[in-house]
Amino acid sequence: MRKVYAINGSPRKRWNTATLLEQALAGAASQGAETELIHLYDLDFKGCISCFACKLKGGKSYGKCAVRDDLTPVLEKLAEADAFILGSPIYFGAVTGEMRSFMERLLFPYLAYTQPPSTVFDRKIPTAFIYTMNVSQEVAGQFQYPVHFGMNENYLNRIFGQAETFCSCETVQFEDYDKMVFSYFDPEERRRQWLDEFPGDCRKASELGARLVGSVQE
Repeated sequence: MRKVYAINGSPRKRWNTATLLEQALAGAASQGAETELIHLYDLDFKGCISCFACKLKGGKSYGKCAVRDDLTPVLEKLAEADAFILGSPIYFGAVTGEMRSFMERLLFPYLAYTQPPSTVFDRKIPTAFIYTMNVSQEVAGQFQYPVHFGMNENYLNRIFGQAETFCSCETVQFEDYDKMVFSYFDPEERRRQWLDEFPGDCRKASELGARLVGSVQE
């Protein structure tokens, strides 16, 4: 049975990012995959500490992170995965700090300092990144968000062989906007728009999950 993981880089377990990841896993499960959702904010870990044990010739940790903490079993699961999906809200134009620290620990050990740079990951597996954000697609472009998305997709593709990106824009940020100092847009109009459009994003996320399983190489 195919094993597909989703990694939630949001501190919220029941909001936009987590919901889309759950939908993606439901799509994967519809194709017969076994799935698991992992919440990074439940784990005690840090980013890369530049020990370079993953680059040491003949080292016992060559190609894998040598640091032992709550992230270790997650990295071990992803090393055996048939596919995985990362998800994060956009905070100040980039993924959350927890997701960034996770990505350092996931990606750097597999990156080989060759010319050109190569991967020591021994298989090709499909991956995806789901982003949620408060701004519109137009504003995201104005603030160069696609540069960040493209960089992440490039690394996932380079290391694991296949990657795609899905963005859910103009999400609802608060349950009750009246309690917040907020005048960026009309909350009621945004909520109506979100209720109209977010179900479509959920459907697309489910299709993404099914598509990943369908592209797993034998």
